[in-house]
This record gives sequence, C-alpha cells and structure tokens, in this order.
Amino acid sequence: MSKRPNFVIFLTDDQGYGDLSCMGAKDLHTPNLDRMAKEGIRFTNWYSNSPVCSPARASLLTGRYPGNAGVRAILRGHRTATGLPPHVPTIAKVLKENGYRTFMVGKWHLGVKEICRPHHHGFDHWFGFLAGCIDYYSHIFYWEMNRPGPGVNPVHDLWEDNREIWRNGEYFTELITQKSIEYIRQAAKEKTPFFLYVAYNAPHYPMHAPPKYMERFSRLSWDRQVMAAMLNAMDESVGEIMGELERQELLDNTFVFFSSDNGPSRESRNWLDGTLDPYYGGTTGKLKGHKFSLYEGGIRVPAIMYWPGRISPGQVLDYPFAFMDIFPTFLSASGIDYSTFEIDGINLLPYLLEGKTPPQRDLFWEMGKQLAIRRGEWKLVLNGQLVEGAPVEEEVHLSNLEKDMGERINLKDEYPEITVKLKKKVEEWHIKIEERWRKEFLEWEKKGNMTHHG
Repeated sequence: MSKRPNFVIFLTDDQGYGDLSCMGAKDLHTPNLDRMAKEGIRFTNWYSNSPVCSPARASLLTGRYPGNAGVRAILRGHRTATGLPPHVPTIAKVLKENGYRTFMVGKWHLGVKEICRPHHHGFDHWFGFLAGCIDYYSHIFYWEMNRPGPGVNPVHDLWEDNREIWRNGEYFTELITQKSIEYIRQAAKEKTPFFLYVAYNAPHYPMHAPPKYMERFSRLSWDRQVMAAMLNAMDESVGEIMGELERQELLDNTFVFFSSDNGPSRESRNWLDGTLDPYYGGTTGKLKGHKFSLYEGGIRVPAIMYWPGRISPGQVLDYPFAFMDIFPTFLSASGIDYSTFEIDGINLLPYLLEGKTPPQRDLFWEMGKQLAIRRGEWKLVLNGQLVEGAPVEEEVHLSNLEKDMGERINLKDEYPEITVKLKKKVEEWHIKIEERWRKEFLEWEKKGNMTHHG
C-alpha cells in the first residue's frame, strides 16, 4: 500500500442495537450513518466486549478482553480515580510511534488521575471529559453526588490538552463536531496520516437535545422523542465530520468505524423528573436485555465500517466480531506488524476485503457474577440479569442465536452436553482473568479507588 490510511472511530454511548434507521428503527432518522452503511459494511453480529462503558472502551483501544487490559468495571469520576494502566498499549500509542498524528474528542472514561489521561495513552491532542457522563450544557459531572468517598460533590469536567476549559451553554455534541473538524484541518495541513477517535456521550443521560432536534420528533412520547433527537444530532455531527474529510480530500484514504459501547440504559435517572420506573427510550430491537446485561441486548451493538476503494459497498456481515478486533485490524491496515503485541482480537481484513470466511472462535464476557460465551450459533449465559440490580433471571441459559436471537428459549436441558462444555470453557476463562487480575492489576486498582461495581 503506497499511502497509509487515516483512521476514524465514531463511538456512541448507550445506543441500542435497534436505534439506527439502517438497523430497523422506523421512528428516528440517521441518514448519514445509513449512507455510510450503504457504501460500506453493516454488521449484524458485532459485539462490545462489555455491557458497560469503561471496559468496552478499554477493549476497543487495546485489542484485549477488559480483564486483560486492566479495566473490568465502570470507572469512578473523581479526580483521583485511576483507570487504564499506562503500561497497556493502545491503538493511539502504537500509531503515534509509527508516524501518525493522534486526536481524541469526547468521552474518555478510562481514568481521571493524571497518569491515566489520554496524553499518557498516545493522543497528541484531546478535547472532552474524563468521567462517565456530563451535563450537555454545563459540562459538569453530577453522577457521584452524595456518594461516599471522594465523589461527594459535583465536578466540572471539560478539558483540552489536559487544561481545564469552560464552554458553558454550548451543546456538547456540537462541540465534538467543531473540535473534530479543527483536528482534521490540522492534520490536512501537516500532510501526515492521522487517527481521530470521536467518542460521543450521546445518547447517555442526562437526556438533553436542542429544540431544533426535538421539534423534528414532536409526535413521539417524550422518552422516545429525546432519544431520537439526541441520535439525530449525533448523526448530523457524523455527517459534518465526514463532509470535512471530503472537503480536505482525505475521505478516499480514510478507514472509518462506527459503533456503540453497549446496549441502551434502563436507569430511571434518564427521566429527569424523579420518576423511579425503568427508562424505555432506547431499543434493542428483538434482543433481550439492556446495559449491564450479558444477554444480547447488553452487548450486541450496531456497527459499520467504511473505507472507499478498499471495502466493497453494500455488504452485510453476520459473523461474530468484537471491539478487540479493531486494534489488529487498524494496525494491519497501516502496515504495522502487530505480532509483538498481546492481543485477544483478530485481524479482520481478510474477511472484510477478500471475502474469506472467519474461523470459529469462542467469545467471552463477564459482568459482576454474570458470565457468557458464544461459540458459533450457541450462546451460554450464567447468572444472567436483564438490567443492573435485577435478580438473576436464570442461573444457566443456553440459546441457539441463529434460530432465537432474542434468547427466549432456554435449551440447557435439551442440549446438556453443549451446556456442560460451554460452562466449563467460560469458567476456565474466568479463572485465568481473575488470576491475572490479582497478579497484575489489583494493587493498581487500590491506588485510585478505581471502580464502581454496579
């Protein structure tokens, strides 16, 4: 390859599998992402490596299972909270070491303590927030109010290149667009290949959208209206960023990936009126479960890849792929030897560009006491929960996803041999994760009051 490609990752926050119009949504509009899917590849069996945000982001950037990257749960948002260990390589770090310019815009959520911030993980420049969520207009992190420890008070959380800045009253999705375009223009002037990581906080709570977006969906109930408005604002942001790539004559040499970090939230705080009922604004389509769940609705997410001239348009791929596959795929596309790095993912280029059939592999997940494994058409969930804090629905649940993507029918008694084999395999995997955690990451976690466990 004569000219190394640029890379862009668009990542949304708590967006359900069914919340794109190209994934079947009829009541909201995402025309820019729909176009990207039409001109690239849409994935129907793409997985996050976690049903919650911090571990998912760790896998995306490192190519490892969350436990092997040192992030297994939602990270705290106070300013002494540790996160992704600095010795774990990221896509940004490796690309930077190989001549790329690297930029991050939006939500980090991989540690607030100085040593865990984006510039210590390979990003030349970054703009955004470090905790798990912010108010879209004040950019204040409220979530840990009245919680014990250092998270008692709200924290302002907007930064540029590790300097705290204030942009009161500006809608954060639109700020992401502005800064992304600035970075693209900077990269174009420097004439160097670049990696741009655009991590939206939409549609994560608090549920905020400007009137012009809300008015487009006035026929919908409020919970669905604000969800549609936030996603429409995000989609327009994607369109503006892609438009700038085209104006700078960079689009034809840019490899783009879009996805969501996990399934939609059912947390009652989404309502913004004190309602304690579960929130219903996001949808997983036909899938069972939501954010925090290892059923499909918590971990199967919308995903699109676009690379003009390399990826043939109009493809729909049904093979099970995951976030941890992005690290080796991007490095391979840039011509970088990734064989010296510890990774759990696989290089997808032979399947994306050459039409080869991927080999079967086991995929694993953990979330608290929940465990899950997918092997081909089979999916086993242990101690499955539908949402955070819910009682265990079933201790052992076996599904055939090709026949029952909604995991409605438990086949554990009908196929006891498969159940036993998969249970043994996922438990063995989990033991290794626990052993490594105690050996390599436990003391690091203790230093920063790192995780909030559900």
